[in-house]
Amino acid sequence: MSYRYMRLLLMFDLPVETVAERRAYRKFRKFLIDEGFIMHQYSIYSKILLNASAKEAILERIKPFIPNNGLITVLSITEKQFSRMIYLVGEKSISVANTDQRIVVLGELDD
Repeated sequence: MSYRYMRLLLMFDLPVETVAERRAYRKFRKFLIDEGFIMHQYSIYSKILLNASAKEAILERIKPFIPNNGLITVLSITEKQFSRMIYLVGEKSISVANTDQRIVVLGELDD
């Protein structure tokens, strides 16, 4: 796995007591999945990114979908840090969707 990429961890706790809150939750979660975020736990999603510019772009795209209530936090870490995650219970996902193998780079990479 290449370590030049970064990982954006998005964690949220949204209310789902009213019809409007459930609708906002579903809309937000669907947006995350459509944008390529992968669910790690029920309210923890991650997305692999090429650089800080891509992080800023995705944060701008997320803003219109943020519900009015609840808590949403974002943490960016390097892919190397992410790969050192320790699993106390359960197993690490070996899906290609959870690796940098799914990234397609058009043009030349600066090494």
